[in-house]
Amino acid sequence: MALPTGPSRRPRRARSITVLPAVVLLGTAALAGCSDPGATAAASGGAETTAARNGVVYNTSPDQQRIRAEKDAALAAKVPGLIGKDGKLTIATTAGSIPLTFHATDDKTPIGSELDIAQLVADKLGLELDVQVTSWENWPLKTQSGDFEAVFSNVGVNKDRVKLFDFASYRAAFMGFEAKKSATYDIKGADDISGLKVSVGSGTNQEKILLAWNKELEGKGKAPATLQYYSSDADTILALSSGRTDLNIAPYPSTVYRENTRDDLKVVGKVNAGWPSETLVAATTLRGNGLAPVITEALNSVIKDGSYGEVLERWGLSEEALPESKTITEESFAASQAAPTATPSASGKTS
Repeated sequence: MALPTGPSRRPRRARSITVLPAVVLLGTAALAGCSDPGATAAASGGAETTAARNGVVYNTSPDQQRIRAEKDAALAAKVPGLIGKDGKLTIATTAGSIPLTFHATDDKTPIGSELDIAQLVADKLGLELDVQVTSWENWPLKTQSGDFEAVFSNVGVNKDRVKLFDFASYRAAFMGFEAKKSATYDIKGADDISGLKVSVGSGTNQEKILLAWNKELEGKGKAPATLQYYSSDADTILALSSGRTDLNIAPYPSTVYRENTRDDLKVVGKVNAGWPSETLVAATTLRGNGLAPVITEALNSVIKDGSYGEVLERWGLSEEALPESKTITEESFAASQAAPTATPSASGKTS
């Protein structure tokens, strides 16, 4: 789907995971993003807007009136020739998790914070944003083949992905545990999930965390959590709200969205997506093709001019903002792990 370019004249300030098989380390599911594909605006009742308790009014209509940025001619000149020759920035997204990337109320238009950030990048580079919806298992291979020039879909940087891709960071990366409103869980580590039923997406970073925690529990002689896999986002949330599963682990922004737009769920824990280390969400490009550093510069430009912050505020994600974007490659990954990132405070908020 192609989206229009050029700055908007409006005021800027706006207020079915597919169950994947377990695969080898560098297989497609292991390289996929952190989230669960399949979400649509139907989750919010199909309304054009959803007013949340955190004060955010989510626009879930196809008419997004996105916050836009001005072209930077110097940056546009740095776009690798093979990528910029068609005048488009072709990006992949999985339309997987409200409010990150999902389908609008027409059930076909991809929208969300990830695409708003991609739009800012495309604007800065003087390119038309061409959005392609794909599945989690397909984006790694299609990015390697050149079908996609970048992926904006809540992809977390990890030691496996940097072997094949370069990254331009743009958001902190956390996972949230959610439960029924009546639950008394306080999830901080492996001991807190012992014996519980936890729903999770296959092949995701959050599954890797739970598998590691179960191994830790078994080493202590404690009962591991039972991991449960559902075929769609709707099925997962239905299982949680009906009590068939005790916890769900999903991208933190999605759990916060549900806590603030539903009456039956709440967030009961938060963990960095790179546990036991830290990681970041980043635009993902083919290793060595020269695009990631240009995206990094574009992101730093929109961070500086304020449009980046306005996008995150629009979607209720301000607490996951980064002070700057960095290019992360296999060579620089170890150093990036040691760099300071946003971390949860005692109150559970990001600082």
